Amino acid sequence: MLFGKPKRIVKRILIVEDEPLTAFDNETMLEEAGYEVVATHDRFADAIATMEREQVDLILSDVRLAGERTGVDIARAAKELGIPVLFSTGQVPDGAGELVVGCLLKPYTSRTLKAALLAVDQHLAGKKKVDAVKGLTLYAADSSA
Repeated sequence: MLFGKPKRIVKRILIVEDEPLTAFDNETMLEEAGYEVVATHDRFADAIATMEREQVDLILSDVRLAGERTGVDIARAAKELGIPVLFSTGQVPDGAGELVVGCLLKPYTSRTLKAALLAVDQHLAGKKKVDAVKGLTLYAADSSA
């Protein structure tokens, strides 16, 4: 395509975040950027139900969640379903690169989140060189499959 925007791989995003203000901000930022927010949850069981019921292109998940299960548990379940996960967290858990497509360190701005999602989209599309985004670490593109 010579002109216009390239087609996005990531269109429908599930947000899993236990902090209500952060969840609301993420939802607002993503919708303003043209993404469809499938749902926003703070618990593992609710997120799993949505993942099994809806088409989800990417999960934006904190590591810490309400309840006993964590974002790592979400990432394991999502991997089995072939859904890539981007952790948005203050601390990257050990072994994250084996489970998720990337980690975005908190705190971040709307601009950083949008840039991170663009980078993830390009990464998932197989682009070898993706622009660096402050606070974003990307892992092997096949970590979601």
